[in-house]
Amino acid sequence: MGLPANRLAVPGLVLLILAMMVLPLPTFMLDVLFTLNIALAMIVLLVSLNARRPLDFSVFPTVLLLTTLLRLSLNVASTRIILMQGHTGPDAAGKVIESFGNFLVGGNIAVGFVVFTILVIINFVVITKGAGRIAEVAARFTLDSMPGKQLAVDADLNAGFINESEARARRGEIGREADFYGAMDGASKFVRGDAVAGMIILVVNLIGGVAVGLLQHNLGVGEALGRYALLTVGDGLVTQIPALVISTAAGIVVSRASSEQDLSREFSSQVFGRPQTLYVAAAVLGTLGIIPGTPHLAFLTIGAVLAGVGFLLLRRQRTAAFFDVEPEEVNEADSMPVDVTWADIPPVDVLALEVGYRLIPLVDRNQGGAALNRITEARRRFATDMGLVVPLIRVRDNLELKPNAYRITLKGVDVGHGELPGGQVLAVDMGEVLGRIDGTPGADPLTALPGVWIDAGRTEEAELRGFVVFQLDELIARQVEAVFRQHAPELLGRTEVQQLLDTLARSHPGLVEDVTPRHLPLTSVQAVLQQLIAENVSIRDSRTLFETLAARAPKSQAIDDLVETVRAALGRSIVDRLFEGSGTLHVIGLSPAAETSLLNEMGDEGEALLSPATLDALADAGERAVAEQEAAGYPPVLLTSPGLRAVLSRLLRRAVPRLSVIAYAEVPADKVVQVSTELTLEPGQ
Repeated sequence: MGLPANRLAVPGLVLLILAMMVLPLPTFMLDVLFTLNIALAMIVLLVSLNARRPLDFSVFPTVLLLTTLLRLSLNVASTRIILMQGHTGPDAAGKVIESFGNFLVGGNIAVGFVVFTILVIINFVVITKGAGRIAEVAARFTLDSMPGKQLAVDADLNAGFINESEARARRGEIGREADFYGAMDGASKFVRGDAVAGMIILVVNLIGGVAVGLLQHNLGVGEALGRYALLTVGDGLVTQIPALVISTAAGIVVSRASSEQDLSREFSSQVFGRPQTLYVAAAVLGTLGIIPGTPHLAFLTIGAVLAGVGFLLLRRQRTAAFFDVEPEEVNEADSMPVDVTWADIPPVDVLALEVGYRLIPLVDRNQGGAALNRITEARRRFATDMGLVVPLIRVRDNLELKPNAYRITLKGVDVGHGELPGGQVLAVDMGEVLGRIDGTPGADPLTALPGVWIDAGRTEEAELRGFVVFQLDELIARQVEAVFRQHAPELLGRTEVQQLLDTLARSHPGLVEDVTPRHLPLTSVQAVLQQLIAENVSIRDSRTLFETLAARAPKSQAIDDLVETVRAALGRSIVDRLFEGSGTLHVIGLSPAAETSLLNEMGDEGEALLSPATLDALADAGERAVAEQEAAGYPPVLLTSPGLRAVLSRLLRRAVPRLSVIAYAEVPADKVVQVSTELTLEPGQ
């Protein structure tokens, strides 16, 4: 059974190239092969320019080897003819070598040697060395990233995003990419060796040709040197120019990143995609063109061309932006309604800030807006304080809002909004102002304190009168921060919990596995963390937190029990945050009568059995106790028994948000506790 012709092409080509080193070739065939070598180099260069990613030309290392071998074979064949027939004249080795020796260097042997040497230096020192270094680094990084890419493919396969055949194809592509850069790293050595061989062949041809002319053909020294040197230079140039083209193609292939465009389009879009750069270059050239002594025509002409190209690009971009939606051809198939799929449902942003069109400059960094920078700083402060990274806040304009209005949404629900007059600032009366200031009455959207809207130029005047002045971007950022601080438990989803576990696993291997999934499911860990965040407990000390869960989870998986155990372990940090490092803790104490009444009424069922009258009385008592405590200058902290702490925290969280509830087990042993206010129930009120 015979082999197909296409499978015999490459082996046959290799055998013919090797035969060229042994068998003599006529000059006509030598001209054809030199021309074919130049054409092949141009084809390789064009293919490398149009490849969208390196793997589109994965056969390039083999092509590089074959073209190098072809050039060396042509060198050997031409050397044989030059030494045997060089005495007959400049066309002894064919018309191609003669044309390169006469036309390209004008028949000047010295110029030919210089040009040949420069080409070799450019090829050997610059292009080939740089391409080899790029291929070496790319191969190293590709091999280092292979495990991660393979895990990503396995994760997509397990999640159902791809099937087995697609996973197999992606794994194969990852392997081919590593093999390609490894092969390119080695193939670049072929070109470097070819450059060295070209220099050696040049010297051999020159010395050998002169010796043959003197000894065998009785030529004079000058005549022999003239004939053989011209042939040698032509032969060197006709092989080094294609070698330089092939080396350039190798550099382009290894330095090209994957893209959906060919290199020409990508180059034009990235280099000439911003007309402003062309305008600046045109201005610089125009300035140089009017300086006395400079070539005015060249500078001014090129400057005018760049300015014209920039103008055309700018007009094209504006036209494309205006007509960004192309009209669709309406036919019977397109007019049919398309069935709805799950992909048609837009995702809901966890946190989003929507602004009217007049407030866009406040959130656009390109227009000097500082709102996003302030929000980023607030997210960083919150992450440092509470140990929770707030998800990125999506900012977009909303034409349905009033021009000066904004809205903050949490999972698609409006949780904060306001309206800000442009060009003004809000001077808020914090109770210590000296006199009044004229302006439009307003209020702080966060604290509802009264204020006055004034022009931005009167900021210093308002501050001298004792007002606290807020810029518009600051008002937005403060309200966004208040939203994610108030709704922090809702921002701690499974994704954020998993990111926390991954971070902890890198620094403390094995600790996470002792908690989840060995003893607790991820949902239970999430519930514990959410409850801690809801009670304003920082989860930044994740090591202590998970060490406590690892010790307690085998005995109990009740969320309340786990939370109380973790709070006891984090007691020092909790107390330090509430009392700011004070050695004496002035707290609100629960009266014995109130404690007994609550325990008796709840029984074994918990707070579900508390009557509405008791709940109202508890809320009123909490308000009175907090007012007395704050009037005395102490933080509003209620100290109670561990059995009642979680219940009282849940019941008082909505009625008295600023009240914190701690248990006796959370108080460090070196702290002194003093009850300064007593919480008593008065059901009759």
